[in-house]
Amino acid sequence: MMGILIDNLKHALMIAVFVFVMMMLVDYLNVLTKGKANRAIKGGLFRQYFVASFLGSTPGCLGAFMNVSFYVHGLISFGAIIGGMIATSGDEAFVMLAMMPKKALLLFGILFILGIIFAYISDKVAAFFKIKPCKECSLSIIHPQEECRSLNFKEVINRLKKMSFVRFLLIVFLVTAFYGFVAGIIGPREWNWIRITLISLTLVATFIIFTVPDHYLEEHIWQHIIKKHLWRVFLWTFGTLVVVNIGLRFWNLEAFVKAHMFWVLLIAGLVGIIPESGPHLLFVTMFVQGLIPFSVLLASSIVQDGHGMLPLLSYSIKDSLLIKVFNLVIGLGIGFVLLWIGY
Repeated sequence: MMGILIDNLKHALMIAVFVFVMMMLVDYLNVLTKGKANRAIKGGLFRQYFVASFLGSTPGCLGAFMNVSFYVHGLISFGAIIGGMIATSGDEAFVMLAMMPKKALLLFGILFILGIIFAYISDKVAAFFKIKPCKECSLSIIHPQEECRSLNFKEVINRLKKMSFVRFLLIVFLVTAFYGFVAGIIGPREWNWIRITLISLTLVATFIIFTVPDHYLEEHIWQHIIKKHLWRVFLWTFGTLVVVNIGLRFWNLEAFVKAHMFWVLLIAGLVGIIPESGPHLLFVTMFVQGLIPFSVLLASSIVQDGHGMLPLLSYSIKDSLLIKVFNLVIGLGIGFVLLWIGY
């Protein structure tokens, strides 16, 4: 039992570090290019479908938040926001990249294509049933932020001389993670591309922590990524790994799942309704363990969108419920068809 806990703790730590670094890089790049997404998304419906699905398929909740912002400001259609949420995997995307990189990229590609297709179909269905989505509001997910790309070495040196506790804590965290990857304490023990990638990303993240202004460090990295996301990702990952591994060893979970795959798929779809990053990890882990087929993972991925729906819930419960209904029907429909034909 203790061995299971220790092994899963190390695995969860590796995933948590990877998620933290990737979320920070995505946010950092978003701030560097702010404003360009607004210009790119304006245009015809197909461009809206493409951009919304592309943003949704990028790892993390940031793309979904941007889609919500565009939607409530009337920049994308009802179908486009549905397509974006279909393509969205939330914070679990980072976890899937860490646990099954090749299959994760394939899944993201499939979700991206499905997002475009069903964005078009959803707009047609919405027009047929005369569904009137929200047009415009004052909700703003993307707002002006202090520049994060300060590479003035004098300013960097001054920040290090007056180092805040948060910066010190993050540097210690990343240096410790770097040592863990190099020594093989966490992550792969053999030298492969995963280990090299983890080490490289940790070095890049350390550079960012050293150079960004205090405002960006406090507001973006500490307040948002760590306090709102990272601890949940770690707890959900660790808890899911422990439950699945204990189930495999003591509860004969494999036999139960394979004997009730129809209900497992249905539950996966219903769990996806929850606007939370974490529950989907149960099905990700079961897929990695070979307990469930791709159809269940795909259905779960289509329905769930991490925290992506939360900003819209604060503005329009009606629109949020409609989007979830569309995604649930689409996810279960595709899932059951693929399960029926053997996938």
